[in-house]
Amino acid sequence: MRTISRRTMLQTLAAHALAVGVARGQTVRHQTPKPLSPDAVTHGWPSFLGPTHNAVSSETHLSRDLPPPLVWEFEKGTGYTSPAIVGDRLMFFHRIDDREVVECLHAETGEPRWQFRYATAYRDRYGYNNGPRSSPVIDQERVFTLGAEGKLHCFELATGEGIWSRDLRAEYDVRQDFFGTASTPLAENGLLIVMVGAPGGPTVVAFDQATGREVWRAGEWGPSYASPVPATLHGERRVLVFAGGESTPPIGGLLSIDPDNGEVDFAFPFRSRTYESVNASCPVVFDDTVFISASYRTGGALVRALPDFTHEVVWTTQDFALHFNTPIHRDGYLYGFDGRNQGDASLACIDAADGTVVWREAPQWTETFEQGGRQRQAIVGTARGSLLAADGEFLALGELGHLLWLDLTPDGYREVSRTWLTAAQESWTLPVLSRGLLYVMQNTRDILTGASPRLLCYDLRA
Repeated sequence: MRTISRRTMLQTLAAHALAVGVARGQTVRHQTPKPLSPDAVTHGWPSFLGPTHNAVSSETHLSRDLPPPLVWEFEKGTGYTSPAIVGDRLMFFHRIDDREVVECLHAETGEPRWQFRYATAYRDRYGYNNGPRSSPVIDQERVFTLGAEGKLHCFELATGEGIWSRDLRAEYDVRQDFFGTASTPLAENGLLIVMVGAPGGPTVVAFDQATGREVWRAGEWGPSYASPVPATLHGERRVLVFAGGESTPPIGGLLSIDPDNGEVDFAFPFRSRTYESVNASCPVVFDDTVFISASYRTGGALVRALPDFTHEVVWTTQDFALHFNTPIHRDGYLYGFDGRNQGDASLACIDAADGTVVWREAPQWTETFEQGGRQRQAIVGTARGSLLAADGEFLALGELGHLLWLDLTPDGYREVSRTWLTAAQESWTLPVLSRGLLYVMQNTRDILTGASPRLLCYDLRA
């Protein structure tokens, strides 16, 4: 049995997969999920990072057995978005040919409900796919989408009827950022708060959800790929925005904004000095503090909001620099995948009190697979994975398509179970968990099976 490197395996198998050619299809149902336990705690997933905007789920009674049963799959187009779910309605956003497509599916069966398409001419400057990056947002009876070119739409959730739309690039004279418009809007108290990033401002615009009318604007920094996060600081509602993408000179950082009027409490500059860098990891809020992080030799910072809504820097570190995924805070510690590239990525635990590294691991193992009728082996790992906290432990999706249950504590790292869901690169989209079902986005062709990009629904019900 021959052992090959991960890089060689990916290059060889990708060439084979491209020749397979799988036609785009519709939903394929595989089986009915198990009934929910009567004691199970469940919830919807109305926006990116979940109902609490921090990738922490309150769901319980989840199976640790991997691989989980596949319930249904939906062959999708291009894009890096995750679905939003309320009740039995799942909203999904992707691109097919030269159309951005908004889909409504039944969350448990994948059955199509309605669809809306509109033209797009977005082309990625760096060779990544041209699909949308911003995930749908559901609030009450409305759903909102923001395309890669800045086209903002509001639909009626039940029917797909268009309520209003705005072209942010045209209206605010927004330049194309490195990787297009990517920040997911925030639904907050009847407003839709959007990272616009016009040159010289505004950074953020709040729109009336019912009409699309601009209510307020704030900030002067350019857009990032991090999504606005709501929080209660010192008993007051605030929105935390981590801004700053393509700009010369490179500028950006953390904004604390009063959502009632758009007033900026404080602006904390924090961005790589490298022009090509972006701020992409979302702010993490706990105990009246906000953690932010960026790659490209930047690191992380913990900022405390003071009672008068000024701020102070608690600590900074060069040892915890997340490229695009968001870390998770639990019991005074931060857990996340540090590193700019696949080869230098690691999973780390950071003491939130002072920013020191408690431990660091680079999860790797040997994977056996078949190629050309022969068994081969390759060294693989999670690389720049993403974390979802659920049922007392952590689900990790590696960027090569591995799914793991992990037990993470200040005492160390322990693998509970592991499987290879899809041998697909760019598995960067955070999975979605709702009513015991796990939704995983396969963003590129599977290099082992040739399967085209898919939205996959798995049964995690115990």
